[in-house]
Amino acid sequence: MNKQKRFLLSLIVFVTLIGTGVAQQVGSNSPYGRYGYGLLSKPALGATEAMGGISYGIRRGSNVNPGNPASYSAADTLNFTMEMGVSGQYSKLSDGVNNQTFNNGNFDYLAFQFPVFKNIGMSLGLLPYSKVGYDFGRNQLLDEISYRETFYGSGGLSQIYGGLAYAPLKYLSVGANVSYLFGSIKHSREMTPILDQGETLRRLVNNEFSIKNVMFDFGVQFTYPLGVNESMTLGVVYKPQVNNSTTVFPTDMLLSQTAATPQPTDTLYNQSFDLPATIGVGLSYNSINWLVGIDGSLQKWGSMKYPDYLDNMTADTRFNDKYSVNLGAEYVADPVNRNFFKRVRLRGGLSYSNSYINTKVYDPTSGNKISESGYKEYGVNIGFGLPFRDTLSGRISTVNLGFGYSVMDPEQSYMIKEEMFKVSLNININEFWFFKRQFD
Repeated sequence: MNKQKRFLLSLIVFVTLIGTGVAQQVGSNSPYGRYGYGLLSKPALGATEAMGGISYGIRRGSNVNPGNPASYSAADTLNFTMEMGVSGQYSKLSDGVNNQTFNNGNFDYLAFQFPVFKNIGMSLGLLPYSKVGYDFGRNQLLDEISYRETFYGSGGLSQIYGGLAYAPLKYLSVGANVSYLFGSIKHSREMTPILDQGETLRRLVNNEFSIKNVMFDFGVQFTYPLGVNESMTLGVVYKPQVNNSTTVFPTDMLLSQTAATPQPTDTLYNQSFDLPATIGVGLSYNSINWLVGIDGSLQKWGSMKYPDYLDNMTADTRFNDKYSVNLGAEYVADPVNRNFFKRVRLRGGLSYSNSYINTKVYDPTSGNKISESGYKEYGVNIGFGLPFRDTLSGRISTVNLGFGYSVMDPEQSYMIKEEMFKVSLNININEFWFFKRQFD
C-alpha cells in the first residue's frame, strides 16, 4: 500500500472514531424535540442535500447515496469514495410576540463506497437518525401555588450502516442496507415556585431511555437510456417497521439549596418504542449538463407505539403519517472543460413535509389546552460543487457547499414558528484504490 493510501486509511479510521464519539452531541434548540424521537434527519448527503434532499432516483458512481442502497452498484470498478459532512445552523423561534435565536454546529455524517466485484458495490457509514435539544418554559399561575415550569432535553439516535448492491442486468440494480440504530434521549421537567418566602424547593423529573436495534432498507433502481449521454432512473425504497422494546429510567427529586431528596419512582421495563415502515419513490433525468429529480415518501407513523407516560398523550393524537415531497436539479456547463468555472456544479431544490408528531397547544392566558396539532415544513436549498483534481491519481474530487432555509409553519395559533438557516460543507474524495500500477 503506497503512502497516499496509508495516509487516507489513517484519516478514515481517525474520523470514524471521532464521528462515533460525537454522534450523540448533536446541535438543536427546537422545542418540537420534546415529542417523539426529536427532529428526524434526511437520508441525502452532500450534493443531493443541496438539491432539496432527493435520493431515491439518484444513481452516480462518484457520490455515496445511502438513501437508495441500489445505487452502490454504480461505483466505478477502480474507485474508492469517501464523503464527510459538517454543518452550522442559525435558528429563529417566534410565538408571534417574542423571538429567540440560537447557533449550532454538527458533525453530520461519514460514508464510504467502493466496488466489491463486477456489478457489485458496497457502502459503509455513520448517519444521524434524529436529534433532541430544547430548553423552554412557562409560568403556571394557580390559586394554591404559582411556579415556573421548565422543559429541557438532549440526545438523539444515530445509525452505523453497511450496504450491498448488485446489478444482475445492465439497467437494473437491487440493494439492501443493514443498520445498527443506537442512542439515548433524556427529557427533563423542572418546577420552581415563584415568590416563595422560605427555602426554595425545586422538583426535577427526568426520563431517560436508550435504543439499540437493527434496521433494514431495500432498494431497486431501473435506468432507461434515452440517448448516448441521457437516461432516466426510477428508484423505489422500502424500510420495514421496527419494533423496539426498552427500559425507561425515571427519576423524581426535590432539590433545595443544600440537599436533594429522591421521590419514589418505578423503572419502566419493556416499553414499546416503534419506528414506522417507509416507502419512497424517486425519478431522475441525467445528462452531461443536467440532473433533475423528484422524490416522494410516506412514513407510517400513525399506528406506532410509544409510552404515554413520556408525553401524556394518547396513541390517537401522538403521531401523524408523514408525507414528503422533494424536487431538485443540478447544472454544469462542461464537466471536462479546462475552465474551472465551467466545471462548477450549480444546484437547487425545494422540499415539503408535514410533521410526524403533534404537540399540545395551550392558551397562554387561561392555561387551558386547545388541541394537539403539528406543523408543515417548507425548505429551499442552493449549492455549489467545486471540483479539484488529485495530482497523483488524476481523479476529480469535490468540495460541496450548501445553503438552506427551512420553516416549520404551525397549524394552530400559540404554537412556535421555527426558521432555520443552514450552511453545509461536504468533502467528496474519489481515489484510485483499485488501479494496478506498473510501478510505485
